[in-house]
Amino acid sequence: MSFRTAYEEVLGRWPGPVEGRELPTPYGTTHVNSAGPADAPPLVLLPGGGATSTVWGAVAAGASRTHRVHAVDLVGEPGLSVPAEGRPVRTPDDLAGWLDAVLDGLGAEPVILAGHSYGAWIAAHHAARHPGRSARLVLLDPTQIFGGLRPGYVLRALPMLLRPTPARIRGFLAWESGGAALDPTWLRLQDETAGFPTVRPVTGPRPDPAPLRRLPVRVAFAGGARCHDPARMAEAARAALPDARVDVLPGVTHHAMPLTAADAITRLLTET
Repeated sequence: MSFRTAYEEVLGRWPGPVEGRELPTPYGTTHVNSAGPADAPPLVLLPGGGATSTVWGAVAAGASRTHRVHAVDLVGEPGLSVPAEGRPVRTPDDLAGWLDAVLDGLGAEPVILAGHSYGAWIAAHHAARHPGRSARLVLLDPTQIFGGLRPGYVLRALPMLLRPTPARIRGFLAWESGGAALDPTWLRLQDETAGFPTVRPVTGPRPDPAPLRRLPVRVAFAGGARCHDPARMAEAARAALPDARVDVLPGVTHHAMPLTAADAITRLLTET
């Protein structure tokens, strides 16, 4: 099975109709999958590293009833976005500029901006630089915002990151999820990401929390996450953002969060 075939198989389970668009940015062409009423409030979703926009299907099924959902393939990550030759994304400022151009292409604001894991880190950096473009910021098991990763998690992930194979990807996901039954269609797509060109992810400092305090922020940590201590991260988030709503979702693991906690995530995204 090719990557594109696996991608379309997962996308085919989304609530229809789904509109796919290619948006030009200074850092390449960005693919966005959109669903829901065209005149509904805009909701922009960023996946975690190694995932694609299709991971948001279960969330879109609920959120697209009341919002126009725009799920983005991160530039340089697995998906249908195509990085520009000669202008790679290298810094958090680059990522914020890239996302700013995506929002320009969508043409609707302010948006509810949400991200999972690495996508949450990108969303927070963008919101810290451009707080006026977000009506609300939702961070789902964010990494590298309120604290670092557990060394044991990093060591476990390194073989998969350095030399990805379907077996290594499945083995890591099985370990991180505690052996939970994961969607086989989604797992087949994750298998195919092993052949995707490897791009070093952008790293950098934590986003400045001061501008984020001007926004309504909701943060949800996966109670079963192995990448960090969710209780400690929740405490750190409350200290950094005293007015934010911070929750820990019991029984939810990090990588499968958009798949297995879709109902809780949809409530966080759409409740006023």
